[in-house]
Amino acid sequence: MTTNDFGLIIGMMMTVFLASSVSADPDLLQDVCVADLTSGVKLNGFECKSNISADDFFFAGLAKPGSTNNTFGATVTPASVQQITGLNTLGVSMARIDYAPGGINPPHTHPRATEIVFVLEGELDVGFITTDNKLFSKTIKKGEIFTFPRGLIHFQLNNGKVPAAVIAAFNSQLPGTQRVANALFASSPTVEDVVLTKTFQVGTKLVEKIKSRLAPKK
Repeated sequence: MTTNDFGLIIGMMMTVFLASSVSADPDLLQDVCVADLTSGVKLNGFECKSNISADDFFFAGLAKPGSTNNTFGATVTPASVQQITGLNTLGVSMARIDYAPGGINPPHTHPRATEIVFVLEGELDVGFITTDNKLFSKTIKKGEIFTFPRGLIHFQLNNGKVPAAVIAAFNSQLPGTQRVANALFASSPTVEDVVLTKTFQVGTKLVEKIKSRLAPKK
């Protein structure tokens, strides 16, 4: 990665830090509040733990590509408060997304955050859909950035013949991810077939086939 690449990533992160001032995450009332993920106390966030160290603010998980040997040919490696407990109450997080040739991060939403992606390598077709059902899409390549507004359905597709990867940043410690297809066809308990057949104007057999394809592996 070149000096210019690092400069762009730093600039992207500065944007996220500034955006966190209007984040929906709760404001911090102390310097740090490292999350105690083992606590049974239910809060809008996580309870603070008392014994903390530098390791609570460190994560090396984005350094290497994730495996793309799966149904969608893409893998998201999160760096949220669940991986970096020191992010609790800070209103920021990141992720790395790796795509095999033809791989897709299928249509999904982040209910608690805006997302901004920086392309590390390769080329991607990306887009989001507004509540007026208008598609905003673009092809982005190495060194370029694209933004997905909070809560809107969006996707990324590697139409190229070589792998691709991005670093994503969010203005929430835990942005949440809801894949559209999985929400409708693989919920627990499942959505009634009649709801899906009427919504998509298809037969029951096709609905059942999609449900079986998207059902969590046991």
